[in-house]
Amino acid sequence: MRKGLLLYNPTAGRYPVGRFVRGIIKPLRAAGWNVDIAETLSGTHATQTAHQAAQEKYDAVFAIGGDGTVGQVASGLVHTETALGVLPAGTTNVWAIEQGQKPFSWFQWWNLRENAKLLAKVEPQKVDVGLCNDRPFLLWAGVGLDAETIRKIEPRHRFFKHVSVPHFFATTVWEATFWHGLDLRVYADGQLVEGHYLVAVATNIRHYAGGMSLISPDAFLDDGEMDMWLLSGDSLADTFRHFFDLVSGRHLTSEHARRIPFHTARVESDATFSIQVDGDPVLGGRQVEITTLPRALKVLMPENALQLLKYPKR
Repeated sequence: MRKGLLLYNPTAGRYPVGRFVRGIIKPLRAAGWNVDIAETLSGTHATQTAHQAAQEKYDAVFAIGGDGTVGQVASGLVHTETALGVLPAGTTNVWAIEQGQKPFSWFQWWNLRENAKLLAKVEPQKVDVGLCNDRPFLLWAGVGLDAETIRKIEPRHRFFKHVSVPHFFATTVWEATFWHGLDLRVYADGQLVEGHYLVAVATNIRHYAGGMSLISPDAFLDDGEMDMWLLSGDSLADTFRHFFDLVSGRHLTSEHARRIPFHTARVESDATFSIQVDGDPVLGGRQVEITTLPRALKVLMPENALQLLKYPKR
């Protein structure tokens, strides 16, 4: 019998998920799991609890929350034998969108149980993890306008999570009205790129912008490589252009968007900038180091999501 920890964030998402967590126990037990339940008290606590579970030889920690919770739990499981299972209960859940999972809500409470069933019998897969100034991330790490917006809105009161898309959009437009970009020096695997950019974002997955954009449609989670996207510009009009390009896919051929595959990268500026990691704000600065850790994390993925892997274990 496999041993799992259901680790849930009580403040994640539009609807409190705590009262529904016990409903996952029965289907997991039927699939051969013995499960415990724990509640996160903070992001640091989520990471520490996940790491402790790995030391206690749990087979998996099921992160129940949003993308921030997923990244925090993943941070505690890097380079261990304990797998990460994601049960989306947050506001956007981009990792889950990419995997084909349906988000939890009080009006679709059964999705939590159905997602657990999808992960109950799968074999763990190995995926890449990024390090942003030594902080692990699973999805993205970015500087510029998106990081400025996230710094302003996080942490959000639950009310604003009910209007998350218009809230994020309105905040981005407001920030873009006064944001004129950064002069950046980007060193990617020794290659230097210099320019003035609204956003520089390293991505390990295919989706971006709350799941609305397929920013790197050919990305794999386990190929030891990430994409650095540089979006040039200095105005609100440039911001709108990039938004519509990202949503439509025109960024792939735009002269204003540049993709740089990399294993290690350094982003520098003479001005201080904000940083976001997996949609959470982190301490900013004038330099950020990003490194790819190949296949450093075990994850439980739905069978129909294995096309996201270059080297799936079947």
